Amino acid sequence: MTKNVKMTLDSQLRQHPVACAYAVLSLFLLINATVNASSVWTDLQRAAVTDTARWEPFLWEYSSALSTLLWCPLLFWWFTRYPLKLAQFGRQLLCHLAASLMYALLHIITMIVLRQPIYHLAGGHYGFEPLTADFVYEYRKDAWAYVFFMCCFYIARFIHSRLTGEAHTLDQAENTIPANLTEDRQPAPNFYLVKKLDKEFLLATTDIEWIEANGNYVNLHSQGRIYPLRATLSATILQLAPLGFCRIHRSLAVNVNKVVSVQYQSSGDGEVHLQSAAKIGLSRRYKEDFKRYWQAG
Repeated sequence: MTKNVKMTLDSQLRQHPVACAYAVLSLFLLINATVNASSVWTDLQRAAVTDTARWEPFLWEYSSALSTLLWCPLLFWWFTRYPLKLAQFGRQLLCHLAASLMYALLHIITMIVLRQPIYHLAGGHYGFEPLTADFVYEYRKDAWAYVFFMCCFYIARFIHSRLTGEAHTLDQAENTIPANLTEDRQPAPNFYLVKKLDKEFLLATTDIEWIEANGNYVNLHSQGRIYPLRATLSATILQLAPLGFCRIHRSLAVNVNKVVSVQYQSSGDGEVHLQSAAKIGLSRRYKEDFKRYWQAG
């Protein structure tokens, strides 16, 4: 049972890395909001404040957490679109200052929109004075949150780059293209030269068991190890199709020569079992094409 749960979680992480990341972020924000709300309520009780209902601190914290979660994708897009650089430090500082102000405004407006209807239903009124001490108080927290998310973003990206390294393709022997092939149809490479943890490995393409899309990279799976390649999944499949690779999911492809069996579900989807005992999802959209490739060997 535990093994099956672990394999299911591993499969979800591999197939939906972004969704899993936001699930972890949501859990963190929920726990943080609950702890903060409980602390605020305790402080109010100690101060003998009686004009605040018990639900109010929880509304404040949960609405703030939900607003943060809604606008985090915009922050991550900004960090990706405009990465930190050592050059033009002053200009970058101004850009991030402006971005933090924009994030604070969006966060505050969303919180107000979420809180006011609840107060109205409870027969109360939620007041917020813009451009006053209320805004300064909220901006101080949002500016810190901006810096925190930016640091987490770059730390995660740095760790990922150190663990996975970068890869590039190594075409056949002399790295030449036969004259009978067009420019947009190169021969399938025999190897990939993979850089990982400051070491280089020569990975035979016939040893690759399956491929998964991962942002600007594809992860090549072989003998329980993962090797990243900077390419799109579509381009990689097109390149490796002569070797028996075909798409089985929007973000997955498999080497049909490594397939042992397939287990189908009532929904039409399936699960492909490989020689390495790995199991990967098969979408019903690609089921018939996979069958043809698998039958052809």
